[in-house]
Amino acid sequence: QVHLVESGGGLVEAGGSLRLSCVASGSTGVIHLMGWYRQAPGKQRELVATITRGGSINYADSVKGRFTISRDNGKNTVYLQMNSLKPEDTAVYYCNADGIYGRSWSPYHSWGQGTQVTVSS
Repeated sequence: QVHLVESGGGLVEAGGSLRLSCVASGSTGVIHLMGWYRQAPGKQRELVATITRGGSINYADSVKGRFTISRDNGKNTVYLQMNSLKPEDTAVYYCNADGIYGRSWSPYHSWGQGTQVTVSS
């Protein structure tokens, strides 16, 4: 089983910055893809950014130029640097990891519990 624990959320004024971290532990095996998603009240969960083990990155259009995703494969950790935050960035941010583990290389798709990010205007 793979456990993901996010940290770094909080309350910030518009224009401010936050850095989220997510650490994967347990039977992580090989983590192919790590990413961040968010869900605002009354809305569906949406992709924010993903990064492959090799460093290929994908961003949602709404965060391009403001957010930066990175990962440390040795520490099974993914980061999200969020700059120029806007009130519409307010949401619960969830960490995600896709990988394979065990003798049979079983696939997994794991989620963290989420961390609240609130941006005041």
